[in-house]
Amino acid sequence: MTPNQAFEDQMRARGLELLGPCELLSHCTELMQESPLLRDFTPAEADLLGTRMLRVRAQPGQVLIAEGEVSEWMMILLVGTVDVDKRRVGAHADLPGDTTRLAVLREGAVIGEMSMLDGEPRYASCWALSEVEAAVLTRASVGRLISSHPAVGAKLLVKLTQLLAQRLRNTSSQLVKVLQNGSRSASVPAREKASAAPGPSVRPPAPPGSGPSGGSSH
Repeated sequence: MTPNQAFEDQMRARGLELLGPCELLSHCTELMQESPLLRDFTPAEADLLGTRMLRVRAQPGQVLIAEGEVSEWMMILLVGTVDVDKRRVGAHADLPGDTTRLAVLREGAVIGEMSMLDGEPRYASCWALSEVEAAVLTRASVGRLISSHPAVGAKLLVKLTQLLAQRLRNTSSQLVKVLQNGSRSASVPAREKASAAPGPSVRPPAPPGSGPSGGSSH
């Protein structure tokens, strides 16, 4: 079995419909303008990249990427909307409602590029919210593209690096906000506790005509 056949069998086992090579990618004008990956590609470069990609279709509710799986491919969303969610810590994989929504992605978005590059398990799951068509690119196809068309392959890697850097920047920004909110929340009970604590005792003033020793004053 060739690597391509094994990859296509994985797509079929997931229930995805295989539509053939993603030819004439440049004809998707809006996609070329909106996709952060394709925005700087010329029509000829985009069409070349498309010949290395497999077009697939998913129905609403189907899984495109499953959290925890190990696979070496990424997707560009061509049509439709995808939900990205992650299991909560300690949650069972088969129990509904034990996930947290991370994002909702639309046409032009890229998913799965991090695991395609490093081979690590998928961080989150991606589900089709509507009928979805996507262009799938494998790590092996990227390698062949670099060998046959180094300039286009290098351009692709630069764009993927920029996408990953932007996601890291966004994640860092969100983490800072969470830490700041947590710090403010922790400071409120501390202030309330301080305001409720009894203050230092104060002795009332002595009545007129009496001194500290109880004798008369002049």
